[in-house]
Amino acid sequence: MKNFDLKKAYYLFLLIRKSEEKIIDLYDTDKIKSPVHLSIGQEAIAVGVSLALKKEDVIFSNYRGHAHYLAREGNLKSMWAELYGKENGSSRGKAGSMHLGDWGVNFMTTSAIVTSAVPEAVGYAYAQKYMNKDGVVVCYHGDGAVDEGVYWESLNFASLHGLPIIFICENNRYAIYTHQTKRMLNDSIVERANSFGVKSSRVPGLDTEDFYNATQEALIDVRDNQPVLLECMTTRWRDHVGPGDDRHIKFRSDKELDDAIKNDDLKKLENLLSKNEVDEIKKQVDLEIKDAIEYSENSGFPDKSEITDGVYG
Repeated sequence: MKNFDLKKAYYLFLLIRKSEEKIIDLYDTDKIKSPVHLSIGQEAIAVGVSLALKKEDVIFSNYRGHAHYLAREGNLKSMWAELYGKENGSSRGKAGSMHLGDWGVNFMTTSAIVTSAVPEAVGYAYAQKYMNKDGVVVCYHGDGAVDEGVYWESLNFASLHGLPIIFICENNRYAIYTHQTKRMLNDSIVERANSFGVKSSRVPGLDTEDFYNATQEALIDVRDNQPVLLECMTTRWRDHVGPGDDRHIKFRSDKELDDAIKNDDLKKLENLLSKNEVDEIKKQVDLEIKDAIEYSENSGFPDKSEITDGVYG
Protein backbone atom coordinates (compact mmCIF):
# COMPACT_ATOMS: atom_id res chain seq x y z
CA MET A 1 0.00 0.00 0.00
CA LYS A 2 1.19 3.49 -0.87
CA ASN A 3 2.02 5.96 1.88
CA PHE A 4 -0.07 9.11 2.18
CA ASP A 5 1.65 11.98 0.33
CA LEU A 6 1.00 14.98 2.57
CA LYS A 7 2.53 17.64 0.30
CA LYS A 8 0.68 16.40 -2.76
CA ALA A 9 -2.57 16.21 -0.81
CA TYR A 10 -2.19 19.82 0.31
CA TYR A 11 -1.28 20.97 -3.20
CA LEU A 12 -4.29 19.27 -4.82
CA PHE A 13 -6.67 20.41 -2.07
CA LEU A 14 -5.46 24.02 -2.35
CA LEU A 15 -5.60 23.92 -6.16
CA ILE A 16 -9.25 22.84 -6.03
CA ARG A 17 -10.19 25.38 -3.34
CA LYS A 18 -8.44 28.31 -5.02
CA SER A 19 -9.79 27.38 -8.47
CA GLU A 20 -13.35 27.36 -7.23
CA GLU A 21 -12.91 30.58 -5.29
CA LYS A 22 -11.73 32.13 -8.55
CA ILE A 23 -14.82 30.73 -10.29
CA ILE A 24 -16.92 32.59 -7.69
CA ASP A 25 -15.01 35.80 -8.42
CA LEU A 26 -15.47 35.51 -12.19
CA TYR A 27 -18.94 34.03 -12.46
CA ASP A 28 -20.85 37.31 -12.74
CA THR A 29 -18.64 38.43 -15.65
CA ASP A 30 -20.31 35.81 -17.89
CA LYS A 31 -16.91 34.52 -18.99
CA ILE A 32 -17.86 31.10 -17.63
CA LYS A 33 -20.36 29.68 -20.09
CA SER A 34 -22.24 27.10 -18.04
CA PRO A 35 -23.84 26.63 -14.62
CA VAL A 36 -21.41 25.54 -11.90
CA HIS A 37 -21.78 23.22 -8.92
CA LEU A 38 -18.96 23.90 -6.48
CA SER A 39 -17.14 21.35 -4.33
CA ILE A 40 -15.95 23.78 -1.67
CA GLY A 41 -16.10 21.91 1.65
CA GLN A 42 -16.02 18.49 -0.02
CA GLU A 43 -12.48 18.50 -1.45
CA ALA A 44 -11.02 16.07 1.11
CA ILE A 45 -12.99 13.19 -0.41
CA ALA A 46 -11.78 13.68 -3.97
CA VAL A 47 -8.17 14.22 -2.92
CA GLY A 48 -8.06 11.25 -0.55
CA VAL A 49 -9.70 8.89 -3.04
CA SER A 50 -7.60 9.99 -6.02
CA LEU A 51 -4.27 9.70 -4.22
CA ALA A 52 -5.00 6.02 -3.62
CA LEU A 53 -5.72 5.24 -7.29
CA LYS A 54 -3.53 4.13 -10.19
CA LYS A 55 -3.35 5.64 -13.68
CA GLU A 56 -5.33 2.77 -15.20
CA ASP A 57 -8.27 3.31 -12.84
CA VAL A 58 -11.30 5.04 -14.35
CA ILE A 59 -13.39 7.89 -12.92
CA PHE A 60 -17.11 8.50 -13.41
CA SER A 61 -18.04 11.85 -11.91
CA ASN A 62 -21.15 14.05 -11.99
CA TYR A 63 -22.16 17.69 -12.38
CA ARG A 64 -20.10 18.60 -9.26
CA GLY A 65 -16.89 17.39 -10.83
CA HIS A 66 -14.20 20.10 -10.57
CA ALA A 67 -12.69 18.52 -7.45
CA HIS A 68 -12.80 15.01 -8.92
CA TYR A 69 -11.06 16.17 -12.09
CA LEU A 70 -8.32 18.23 -10.48
CA ALA A 71 -7.67 15.63 -7.78
CA ARG A 72 -7.22 13.15 -10.64
CA GLU A 73 -4.51 15.57 -11.88
CA GLY A 74 -6.48 16.61 -14.91
CA ASN A 75 -5.12 19.50 -16.95
CA LEU A 76 -5.92 22.79 -15.20
CA LYS A 77 -5.72 24.86 -18.40
CA SER A 78 -8.02 22.43 -20.22
CA MET A 79 -10.56 22.63 -17.40
CA TRP A 80 -10.61 26.41 -17.34
CA ALA A 81 -10.83 26.61 -21.14
CA GLU A 82 -13.77 24.21 -20.96
CA LEU A 83 -15.51 26.44 -18.42
CA TYR A 84 -14.98 29.35 -20.82
CA GLY A 85 -16.45 27.34 -23.71
CA LYS A 86 -13.19 27.55 -25.65
CA GLU A 87 -11.84 25.20 -28.31
CA ASN A 88 -8.83 24.33 -26.15
CA GLY A 89 -11.08 22.94 -23.44
CA SER A 90 -11.01 19.29 -22.47
CA SER A 91 -14.13 18.76 -24.63
CA ARG A 92 -13.53 21.66 -27.03
CA GLY A 93 -15.88 23.86 -25.06
CA LYS A 94 -18.94 21.66 -25.58
CA ALA A 95 -19.21 20.00 -22.16
CA GLY A 96 -18.77 22.91 -19.78
CA SER A 97 -18.59 22.56 -16.03
CA MET A 98 -21.40 20.03 -15.67
CA HIS A 99 -20.06 17.39 -18.09
CA LEU A 100 -16.29 17.49 -17.61
CA GLY A 101 -14.44 14.70 -19.33
CA ASP A 102 -10.86 13.89 -20.29
CA TRP A 103 -9.89 10.50 -21.70
CA GLY A 104 -6.24 11.41 -21.16
CA VAL A 105 -6.66 10.85 -17.41
CA ASN A 106 -9.43 8.21 -17.67
CA PHE A 107 -12.05 10.75 -16.60
CA MET A 108 -15.28 9.86 -18.36
CA THR A 109 -17.73 12.43 -19.70
CA THR A 110 -21.11 11.94 -18.03
CA SER A 111 -24.58 13.47 -18.06
CA ALA A 112 -25.68 15.94 -15.42
CA ILE A 113 -28.87 13.97 -14.80
CA VAL A 114 -28.81 12.70 -11.21
CA THR A 115 -27.69 9.04 -10.95
CA SER A 116 -27.26 8.66 -14.72
CA ALA A 117 -23.52 7.98 -14.41
CA VAL A 118 -24.04 5.11 -11.96
CA PRO A 119 -25.34 2.50 -14.45
CA GLU A 120 -22.79 3.78 -16.98
CA ALA A 121 -19.98 3.17 -14.48
CA VAL A 122 -21.31 -0.30 -13.73
CA GLY A 123 -21.43 -1.06 -17.46
CA TYR A 124 -17.84 0.09 -17.86
CA ALA A 125 -16.78 -2.07 -14.92
CA TYR A 126 -18.56 -5.04 -16.51
CA ALA A 127 -16.61 -4.44 -19.74
CA GLN A 128 -13.34 -4.19 -17.79
CA LYS A 129 -13.98 -7.58 -16.20
CA TYR A 130 -15.29 -9.19 -19.40
CA MET A 131 -12.16 -8.15 -21.32
CA ASN A 132 -9.78 -8.96 -18.44
CA LYS A 133 -8.52 -5.39 -18.28
CA ASP A 134 -6.73 -3.84 -15.35
CA GLY A 135 -8.25 -0.81 -13.72
CA VAL A 136 -10.88 -0.23 -11.08
CA VAL A 137 -13.89 2.00 -11.79
CA VAL A 138 -14.64 4.74 -9.26
CA CYS A 139 -18.14 6.23 -9.37
CA TYR A 140 -18.79 9.45 -7.44
CA HIS A 141 -22.36 10.35 -6.54
CA GLY A 142 -24.27 12.26 -3.89
CA ASP A 143 -26.84 11.12 -1.36
CA GLY A 144 -29.59 12.35 -3.69
CA ALA A 145 -28.60 9.67 -6.22
CA VAL A 146 -29.63 6.86 -3.90
CA ASP A 147 -33.25 8.06 -4.10
CA GLU A 148 -33.43 6.72 -7.66
CA GLY A 149 -34.45 3.16 -8.46
CA VAL A 150 -31.72 2.68 -11.06
CA TYR A 151 -29.15 3.19 -8.31
CA TRP A 152 -30.18 0.00 -6.52
CA GLU A 153 -30.53 -1.90 -9.79
CA SER A 154 -26.93 -0.92 -10.54
CA LEU A 155 -25.66 -2.06 -7.14
CA ASN A 156 -27.45 -5.36 -7.58
CA PHE A 157 -25.82 -5.92 -10.99
CA ALA A 158 -22.37 -4.98 -9.67
CA SER A 159 -22.73 -7.42 -6.78
CA LEU A 160 -24.16 -10.22 -8.91
CA HIS A 161 -21.19 -10.07 -11.30
CA GLY A 162 -18.46 -9.20 -8.77
CA LEU A 163 -17.47 -6.07 -10.66
CA PRO A 164 -14.34 -3.96 -10.03
CA ILE A 165 -16.11 -0.81 -8.89
CA ILE A 166 -16.06 1.51 -5.89
CA PHE A 167 -19.11 3.70 -5.30
CA ILE A 168 -18.14 6.93 -3.53
CA CYS A 169 -21.21 8.47 -1.91
CA GLU A 170 -20.47 12.10 -1.01
CA ASN A 171 -23.21 12.44 1.57
CA ASN A 172 -24.03 16.02 2.56
CA ARG A 173 -27.32 14.69 4.03
CA TYR A 174 -29.52 17.14 2.11
CA ALA A 175 -29.20 16.25 -1.59
CA ILE A 176 -30.29 19.78 -2.47
CA TYR A 177 -32.23 21.18 0.50
CA THR A 178 -34.14 18.24 2.06
CA HIS A 179 -32.64 16.12 4.84
CA GLN A 180 -32.29 12.36 4.34
CA THR A 181 -34.72 11.55 7.15
CA LYS A 182 -37.45 13.41 5.24
CA ARG A 183 -36.74 11.52 2.02
CA MET A 184 -36.58 7.91 3.18
CA LEU A 185 -37.78 5.82 6.11
CA ASN A 186 -34.49 3.92 6.44
CA ASP A 187 -31.85 6.57 5.88
CA SER A 188 -28.89 4.20 6.35
CA ILE A 189 -27.29 4.02 2.91
CA VAL A 190 -24.68 1.57 4.18
CA GLU A 191 -27.25 -0.81 5.63
CA ARG A 192 -29.27 -0.91 2.42
CA ALA A 193 -26.21 -1.28 0.17
CA ASN A 194 -24.88 -4.17 2.25
CA SER A 195 -28.20 -5.96 1.74
CA PHE A 196 -27.42 -5.99 -2.00
CA GLY A 197 -24.09 -7.70 -1.41
CA VAL A 198 -22.01 -4.57 -1.93
CA LYS A 199 -19.47 -4.28 0.88
CA SER A 200 -20.35 -0.95 2.40
CA SER A 201 -19.11 1.24 5.21
CA ARG A 202 -19.16 4.81 6.41
CA VAL A 203 -15.65 6.28 6.41
CA PRO A 204 -14.70 6.76 10.08
CA GLY A 205 -13.54 10.35 9.83
CA LEU A 206 -13.71 13.54 7.79
CA ASP A 207 -10.05 14.10 6.92
CA THR A 208 -8.28 13.61 3.60
CA GLU A 209 -6.14 10.82 5.00
CA ASP A 210 -9.23 9.02 6.32
CA PHE A 211 -10.68 8.89 2.80
CA TYR A 212 -7.29 7.84 1.42
CA ASN A 213 -6.99 4.93 3.86
CA ALA A 214 -10.57 3.80 3.25
CA THR A 215 -9.98 3.78 -0.50
CA GLN A 216 -6.76 1.78 -0.10
CA GLU A 217 -8.69 -0.87 1.82
CA ALA A 218 -11.56 -0.82 -0.70
CA LEU A 219 -9.15 -1.47 -3.56
CA ILE A 220 -8.07 -4.73 -1.93
CA ASP A 221 -11.67 -5.95 -1.82
CA VAL A 222 -12.50 -4.78 -5.33
CA ARG A 223 -9.55 -6.58 -6.84
CA ASP A 224 -10.93 -9.71 -5.17
CA ASN A 225 -14.25 -9.40 -7.08
CA GLN A 226 -16.05 -7.55 -4.29
CA PRO A 227 -17.67 -4.21 -5.23
CA VAL A 228 -17.51 -1.61 -2.47
CA LEU A 229 -19.46 1.45 -1.39
CA LEU A 230 -17.84 4.11 0.78
CA GLU A 231 -20.22 6.57 2.39
CA CYS A 232 -18.21 9.76 2.88
CA MET A 233 -19.87 12.31 5.13
CA THR A 234 -19.31 15.90 4.12
CA THR A 235 -20.76 19.40 4.14
CA ARG A 236 -21.39 21.52 1.07
CA TRP A 237 -20.39 25.08 1.93
CA ARG A 238 -21.95 26.89 -1.01
CA ASP A 239 -25.32 26.73 -2.73
CA HIS A 240 -26.39 23.58 -4.59
CA VAL A 241 -25.83 25.34 -7.91
CA GLY A 242 -24.08 28.60 -8.63
CA PRO A 243 -21.52 30.63 -6.69
CA GLY A 244 -23.80 31.89 -3.95
CA ASP A 245 -24.25 31.28 -0.25
CA ASP A 246 -27.39 29.36 0.74
CA ARG A 247 -27.73 30.32 4.41
CA HIS A 248 -30.80 32.42 3.66
CA ILE A 249 -32.76 29.29 2.66
CA LYS A 250 -32.52 28.01 6.27
CA PHE A 251 -32.61 24.32 5.32
CA ARG A 252 -29.85 23.69 7.88
CA SER A 253 -28.61 25.53 10.94
CA ASP A 254 -25.84 28.11 10.74
CA LYS A 255 -24.03 26.14 13.44
CA GLU A 256 -23.84 23.06 11.23
CA LEU A 257 -22.11 25.00 8.48
CA ASP A 258 -19.94 27.01 10.87
CA ASP A 259 -18.69 23.81 12.52
CA ALA A 260 -17.75 22.35 9.13
CA ILE A 261 -15.83 25.48 8.17
CA LYS A 262 -14.07 25.49 11.54
CA ASN A 263 -12.93 21.90 10.96
CA ASP A 264 -11.69 22.53 7.41
CA ASP A 265 -9.12 19.83 6.60
CA LEU A 266 -7.18 22.22 4.38
CA LYS A 267 -6.07 24.05 7.52
CA LYS A 268 -5.13 20.76 9.19
CA LEU A 269 -2.98 19.70 6.25
CA GLU A 270 -1.34 23.12 6.18
CA ASN A 271 -0.44 22.89 9.86
CA LEU A 272 1.44 19.63 9.23
CA LEU A 273 3.79 21.28 6.73
CA SER A 274 6.58 23.77 7.26
CA LYS A 275 6.00 27.44 6.51
CA ASN A 276 8.42 27.27 3.59
CA GLU A 277 6.56 24.28 2.10
CA VAL A 278 3.20 26.03 2.47
CA ASP A 279 4.47 29.30 0.96
CA GLU A 280 6.02 27.45 -1.98
CA ILE A 281 2.83 25.50 -2.73
CA LYS A 282 0.63 28.60 -2.40
CA LYS A 283 2.84 30.49 -4.82
CA GLN A 284 2.76 27.59 -7.29
CA VAL A 285 -1.03 27.24 -7.12
CA ASP A 286 -1.65 30.97 -7.59
CA LEU A 287 0.64 31.04 -10.62
CA GLU A 288 -0.93 27.95 -12.20
CA ILE A 289 -4.45 29.36 -11.84
CA LYS A 290 -3.38 32.74 -13.21
CA ASP A 291 -1.77 31.06 -16.24
CA ALA A 292 -4.83 28.84 -16.80
CA ILE A 293 -7.19 31.82 -16.82
CA GLU A 294 -4.97 33.79 -19.19
CA TYR A 295 -4.74 30.74 -21.45
CA SER A 296 -8.53 30.43 -21.48
CA GLU A 297 -9.18 34.09 -22.14
CA ASN A 298 -6.71 34.09 -25.04
CA SER A 299 -8.13 30.92 -26.62
CA GLY A 300 -10.74 30.99 -29.37
CA PHE A 301 -14.25 29.62 -29.43
CA PRO A 302 -14.86 26.51 -31.54
CA ASP A 303 -16.06 27.21 -35.07
CA LYS A 304 -19.81 26.84 -35.55
CA SER A 305 -19.15 24.34 -38.36
CA GLU A 306 -18.17 21.72 -35.77
CA ILE A 307 -21.27 22.08 -33.64
CA THR A 308 -22.23 18.42 -34.08
CA ASP A 309 -18.69 16.98 -34.09
CA GLY A 310 -18.26 14.48 -31.29
CA VAL A 311 -21.94 14.70 -30.42
CA TYR A 312 -23.77 12.66 -33.03
CA GLY A 313 -22.02 9.61 -34.39
